[in-house]
Amino acid sequence: MNELLSGLIVLGGIGLVVSLILVIANKKLAVEKDPLAEHIREILPGADCGGCGYPGCEAYAEALAEGKADPHLCTVGGVETAENIGKLLGVKVEIKERNVARLHCQGTNSVAKKKAEYKGIKTCTAADIVALGDKACPFGCLGLGDCVNVCPFNALHIGKSGLPVTDIDKCTGCGKCIAACPRGILSLVPVSRTTVISCCSHDFGLIVKQYCSVGCIGCSICAKKCPEEAITMDNNLAVIDYSKCTNCGICIESCPTKAILKVEGRVVIVPKDV
Repeated sequence: MNELLSGLIVLGGIGLVVSLILVIANKKLAVEKDPLAEHIREILPGADCGGCGYPGCEAYAEALAEGKADPHLCTVGGVETAENIGKLLGVKVEIKERNVARLHCQGTNSVAKKKAEYKGIKTCTAADIVALGDKACPFGCLGLGDCVNVCPFNALHIGKSGLPVTDIDKCTGCGKCIAACPRGILSLVPVSRTTVISCCSHDFGLIVKQYCSVGCIGCSICAKKCPEEAITMDNNLAVIDYSKCTNCGICIESCPTKAILKVEGRVVIVPKDV
């Protein structure tokens, strides 16, 4: 009995000593938080989406407090958050137009040919690894929703066409969907720009016609007719410079394959059979 009691006393003593050491170490090694960063953190929405380019709101707040970041980078908080941070820091905030995610593909089953029936893991990444998916177009949307699954704001869903559709009322432009897409066919575009090249194929026109009826064939008619010279050709694909685009719609009217769309309503891309 005495031996058991002695053992308990020794163990208790060791536990007490270890606890004291941990308490002292915690106080000695603790990193003091910047009060300014704490105030900024309270202003930020707390989404931790990474749209600002930092791992989360806390890291962004620390960068702001140290003068290493701009106040307008929070895509979730928008203008109000940027202005509140600017007031706290005593700096003038440059308000930039909100960006939203746009899909550069309209290759539904009715217009894009399939080369096989995919039966594997239901993710775009997995399908892309297996023989580049089931579609004949190596650049087209696979429609398995990797972009939808990573969106922290429920701004994306797979439409009736089998392609992702974006609600611009919910989209914050965080860019997570872009990073998740193995085909790289999503991009961030200023919300006011309603003209979209709905194709990402860099193949020659004759090849594109073999697998998609609404793909860009690299004819460059849109680039030649654009009055603002906002469209250029990049490796057989039309590309829009949104700093020059005025939404005039001439490129949409002149495109022989209807590979250029006009965005309408709340959704970013509305394929014909959504």
